[in-house]
Amino acid sequence: MAYDAEKHVVHLSLALTLFLSSFNLVLSKLAIPPPLPIPPLPTSSQLKWQQRELIMFLHFGVNTFSDSEWGTGREDPSSFSPMGLNATQWVEAGRVAGASLMILTAKHHDGFCLWPSRYTDHSVRASRWRGGRGDVVGEFAAAAEAHRVDIGLYLSPWDRHDPRYGRDLEYNEFYLAQLQELLTRYGSVKEIWFDGAKGANGKNMTYYFEDWFGMVKELQGSINIFSDAGPGIRWVGDEKGSSGTTCWSTINQTSLSIGNGSIVDYLRTGDPRGTHWLPPECDVSIRSGWFWHKSESPKSLAELLEIYYNSVGRNCVMLLNVPPNTTGLVPEADIARLTEFRTALDEIFSTNLAARCEIRLSSERGGKGGGFGRANLVDEDHLWTYWAPDGDCECDHADKPKKRHHWIEIEGSELRFNVIRIQEAIGLGQRVKRHEIYVDGKRLVKGTTVGYKRLHRLETAAVNASSVKIKILDSKGLPLISSIGLHFDPYWYQELGK
Repeated sequence: MAYDAEKHVVHLSLALTLFLSSFNLVLSKLAIPPPLPIPPLPTSSQLKWQQRELIMFLHFGVNTFSDSEWGTGREDPSSFSPMGLNATQWVEAGRVAGASLMILTAKHHDGFCLWPSRYTDHSVRASRWRGGRGDVVGEFAAAAEAHRVDIGLYLSPWDRHDPRYGRDLEYNEFYLAQLQELLTRYGSVKEIWFDGAKGANGKNMTYYFEDWFGMVKELQGSINIFSDAGPGIRWVGDEKGSSGTTCWSTINQTSLSIGNGSIVDYLRTGDPRGTHWLPPECDVSIRSGWFWHKSESPKSLAELLEIYYNSVGRNCVMLLNVPPNTTGLVPEADIARLTEFRTALDEIFSTNLAARCEIRLSSERGGKGGGFGRANLVDEDHLWTYWAPDGDCECDHADKPKKRHHWIEIEGSELRFNVIRIQEAIGLGQRVKRHEIYVDGKRLVKGTTVGYKRLHRLETAAVNASSVKIKILDSKGLPLISSIGLHFDPYWYQELGK
């Protein structure tokens, strides 16, 4: 039989077509890979810390009984007598507020230790409380563990009592010994709090921070270290509970130093070109002072909500101090305010109007069905599912220079809201530099960073609209938006007197 070359070519072509068709069908069923991350990136412990949103501080010690904020170091240990102390009540107060982490001042500047340290006589061992056999840190840690709340500790570098303070080597050895006690006796510690406070006799005192940090990491591998300069969490730069309106989790750690007051603005805003992931923590007290004083009352609900919007709503974690009183209990007035605060937050954010709306997108990575679409914007995962646009995007008017942007549009009927929420998939880096929000075609928000969570509380008490458009004007690489929300804050409404 003669060889038919033309027929053979046809058969080969048909076979190749069938093969490619089958291959493309297989490829179409494979998941589209996510975009590459943009470093620096958070560690797993930093991500867990960020998701806490609200954590609690407990300032407690001899200052509670001397009605002072900074002790002298000469207080009589017998003055410490919280005869009704109940650490379980503290933890329950934290749970009421929704705090999953509580930090205790194990030692403040006065040098009085809330645990029976072997290295000083200025501790609970010399007090009348529990007959000198008590351990506040131990009771606190046990109560927290029983209620599944994580703990943190603050060990003040400045010690106004110990005679070694001011002598570098001797004092740093003493401090490291106390740090080792705290991090080996009380189980898992999730945050350790450092500052750079110094007194007159410590003007030339050198703290061996690198040695301290090294020991902390050796003893507690999953801990976050807080200080002005991290290395796990940075201070936001003030004690009012508010970050900058621009707030990057990234910063150049080499530009920071602990106790340097000249870098406050840098701490508040961070750095889009930052080489380290060092997110900010906003510390603030529920009262005007950090320790309990009979003359003080807790902040109003409106004040606490304002702090929440300016901290959690600006890519930070809110650290709220709630000091126990001389009885050793969190005051009932403070618990009532915490209850009111948590009830308000739950009421505001439990309903997301966007979840029942039509959502249109400028584009989707991999097209529809690629796994990066609208469903990810309103699900329960605020970290690892997200909308990702493709490389193409809508441009501004043709008669102007082209400026690329991506957008999300929410469309519905009778939408009544006054809070707009945007969250980024920060596990792959913080990206958004500039964004705007249009409500029924009118620009109401001109913003910069987003980060883990950005809350825009509108200037008006309530908006009734049918469309909300979020435009990402500038970002590092593709913006990855993990969640959006439209919420109504009735407390803001009442505050405006509408």
